[in-house]
Amino acid sequence: MIAPEETHEHFAGSNRLFLSVWAWLLLLTGVEVFLGYIHLPVVYMLVILMGASIIKAALIVAYFMHLRFERINLILTIVPALVICICLLLVFFPDSFRSKNLRYGPPPSAEGAK
Repeated sequence: MIAPEETHEHFAGSNRLFLSVWAWLLLLTGVEVFLGYIHLPVVYMLVILMGASIIKAALIVAYFMHLRFERINLILTIVPALVICICLLLVFFPDSFRSKNLRYGPPPSAEGAK
């Protein structure tokens, strides 16, 4: 008996695709470095830096780890990390309310110490 041929092909990639992704990563890194030299409000800078970092991470996971073409592996990579991040957020969230009451007030006056 002859075994049937497998029809599942693995993505081999091409140099042009990888160079294109590398160029985008280089461009995003350049934007991030440039943001360090200009004076933007902190909130805007953080939003831009976080957005660029998420895009860079997605490009690396999708193309260099070849998960764009393997949907189940992408799900098995992203979902546990997302669950861990949400759990960490929920664990540390109550501490932020507790530390609100620990803020330092003005120092006591020297006259009150006598």
